This record gives sequence, structure tokens and C-alpha cells, in this order.
Amino acid sequence: MKIENVFKLKGANEVIKELKLHRYNPHPNVASAKKVLDPEQHKINNKVFRPDKRVKIDGEDVCENHQSLPNGYIGGKKETAYRIEKVARISLAIQKLVIKRAIAFLFGNPVVYDAETQNDNQELVMKALKRILHDVKSNSLNRKIARAMFGFKECAELWYPTEKPNSNYGFKSQFKLRCALFSPAFGDTLYPYFDETGDMTAFSREFSRKDVEKKPITYFETYTDTEHWMWVQGGNGFEVVDGYPKPIAIGKIPVVYGYQDEYETQDIDSLIDRLEVLLSNFADTNDYHAAPKIFIKGELKGFSKKGESGAIIEGEDGSDAKYLSWANAPEAVKLEIETLLRMIYTITQTPDISFESVKGLGAISGIALKLLFMDAHLKVQDKREIFDEYLQRRTNVIKAFIGQFNTSLEADCDELEIEPEIIPYMLTSEIDELNYWLTANGNKPVISQEETVEKVGLTKNPQATFAKIQEETSNENTFSIGEFTEA
Repeated sequence: MKIENVFKLKGANEVIKELKLHRYNPHPNVASAKKVLDPEQHKINNKVFRPDKRVKIDGEDVCENHQSLPNGYIGGKKETAYRIEKVARISLAIQKLVIKRAIAFLFGNPVVYDAETQNDNQELVMKALKRILHDVKSNSLNRKIARAMFGFKECAELWYPTEKPNSNYGFKSQFKLRCALFSPAFGDTLYPYFDETGDMTAFSREFSRKDVEKKPITYFETYTDTEHWMWVQGGNGFEVVDGYPKPIAIGKIPVVYGYQDEYETQDIDSLIDRLEVLLSNFADTNDYHAAPKIFIKGELKGFSKKGESGAIIEGEDGSDAKYLSWANAPEAVKLEIETLLRMIYTITQTPDISFESVKGLGAISGIALKLLFMDAHLKVQDKREIFDEYLQRRTNVIKAFIGQFNTSLEADCDELEIEPEIIPYMLTSEIDELNYWLTANGNKPVISQEETVEKVGLTKNPQATFAKIQEETSNENTFSIGEFTEA
């Protein structure tokens, strides 16, 4: 159904029902996503999956802080005294780490917006776009979007004007452009509406707000290229909020929507569950067996007292005493732990840059650094499949608003092609980088002396320091032909 026909349906409830039907991607499971990202909710902490141990004890062994039952018959069945022994529960925040690393490599460097401007007006459009992105702190905004998308599959951003006269964009404007984020991570339910060709012709979200009595009220709002609708749920279903619909002046849906098919850690969640079980079991084993135990064969005549040094154990002829030790168990556990960690990092294309992993690398070349992080960069290239389109859509929406803020720039906004470029984060070898550009420049300086003084950051006043250097250099190179010198 065409979007303009949707609002002709009878009643708000029918309209909203139709707007919810054309979401082709399944809704993310918010509860499951939150459980994965919160180590306290991991399976290892579930007492049904991993119950505490019920240990039988003698009456004289019952101590404080242990649950126990008296000896005797209870309910026709004899019960023995017992205590609840808590098992080890080691949960790991590896999913968070994988997402943090992915965001760092994807948006560790600011997104670059490239354009070939043809006139002064287009230069002004570029200046306004960069100022708008600066005002909304786009570097942090990009990271928040990526975190919501990696953890909950989807995110959307709304661009809206607020009335505030200013000249920040290079021209006088009555409005400032703002941005808001919507995501299941923030409690929103998103409903993009796609037509038969796959174009998004409307965007809706459902959310709740509490009234003065702390009772939740459900709202449903929709954005099209011409109107903004808002409904509120009452006793008889949804009703249009007073003052709506409101017109949208830019002729575009002011919403940018992004979606990925899988959770970022979906392929490794089972491996992390196994790793947590393995570490917890090993911790329990250590609790029981880390202290040395002695196996005695035959009759023991005397044993050393606690804390006694140089003690001797006496036994009858033919008796024997020896420490019990594991033969291969620790090595087997260690191998499985290392294998699981390696597979977790490999599957998610996450470089292991922990201190233990990099401390022995020493000084390595720029080429070696690129090879070291090549897998992470390949992952960034894969993510560009989502974010190139997302950032391009954002740019087009901002340009449309700039054309409305200053109508003399509207034609230039339409004509100017701005291409966002994601630059993956990379540690660099500055010497290798400098040698590369020196070679490309015929071994001539690629930076001025004044810029070097400013870049090194050793002085609070680079201009004054540079002037002083010039003065000292001039004094060193100055001499008098008739100057007296001693023989």
C-alpha cells in the first residue's frame, strides 16, 4: 500500500496496524541482547543451570553460615545434615570487549566528508555541514550508533530543527539543527515502512513516557517525507495528539535508519558460555585440590603438627606416603582455554591487543603493524556495507535542512555531491610514515619549521618559540669581516 493511502484508513488503530506490518526485518530480542551484554545475566550465574552443591556433613561439622537440617525423620524420610557449598561462577565481559574493539577500529578516526566544490555557495554548504556535525558531536554520535547497532541490530537518528537565531553556519539562520537517537537499546520499538521496491517511505517508533503519577503512557509517531504524526494510547486505543500532523519542510523523511542481520557476538556466544563453564569448573577444582594432599598406605605411627618445620612422618614397615598430583588435567584445561580464546578472536576478527600479547613485540615497522591489524581492517570494510549508505543518507538529510535554512543555497545543496569516507583506526610508525612522504616529495621537507615547533607540543607559545629560533639562527650565521680575533 502506498504511504499516502495508509492515512486514509478508518481510525487511528487501523493506520498504526498497517504501519507496523511493513517491517520486513524481525524485531531484535531486546531481553536476550541485554543478557548477552551483561555478565551478571550470563548462563553461568543461573542457579538452575549451575546449582550450588549440597554437601553432607556430620553433626559436629555444622558451623555458622551453613544451612543444615537435624538428623532424624522428616516427612517419613530420614534426612542427613547438609550444607550448601557455593560453586564458582566466573562470568566474562568478552561480548562488550568485542563490540568496543569493533567500534574503535570503525570510528576511531573521524569520518571524512569529501566533495569537489564548484563555487562559493557550495563551499558555504560544506562549511555549514561540518559545523552541524561538530555541534552534534558526530564522532561520539557515530560510536553510539555503532554500539546500539552491534548490540541490538538496529538504530535510527532523527534530525530536527529548533528555533534559535544564529550565524554559526556561515549565514544568518533562525534555526539550529539537532539530532536524536532511537534504538531498542534506549527503549524504542522501531517500524521502518518499506514499499515493494525496498525504499523506506515512512518511519515509525513506539515508546513510553511516564506521566506525573508515574504511570507509563504509550506513544506512536510516524515520519513521512511530508508529515509528522503522533498518537497516544488511551482507553479506546490510539488517538491523534493535538497539533498533529505537522508538516515536514525538507521533502525527505528526516530519519536515518540502519540495520544489521545478526548480533555482533552471535557466533561466539556459545564459545563464551563454554569458556565461563570451563573457568568456573577449574576454579572449583582449585578450591578443592590446590592445597597438597598426602596419600598414606599402611599404618601411620606419627604425623607432624601444623606449622612444625623439619617434621617426620613415622609409619610401620611397608607403609608409604606420597603427595597426590594431577598428571595431565591442567595442561588439557589450559589447551582448551587457549583454543576457545583464539577462536573467539578469530571468528569476530578482533585483534588480541592485551598487554600480555603485545609486550614482547618490541619496535615493529609500519608494514608489520598493518599486517597485524589487517583482519580488523577487513572487518571495517565489511561494515562499510552498512555504514556507507547510512552516512550518505545522513549527509543528504543535513543538506536538505541547510537548503531550508538558507533558501539561496537550495540549488547548490542539491547539486553538491558529498561522499563520507570511513578511515579505519591504525597505529602508525611515524618514522616509516615520514620516510614514505619524504621519498614521495624527492627528499625535500614536507612540513615547515614553524609547524614542527607547533606539532611537537613542548612550548605553550609556538609562535614566540619559532621567532626565538629564527633569531638564534640568524645570530649564529652573522659575522663581521673586520672583526678582531686573537692570534
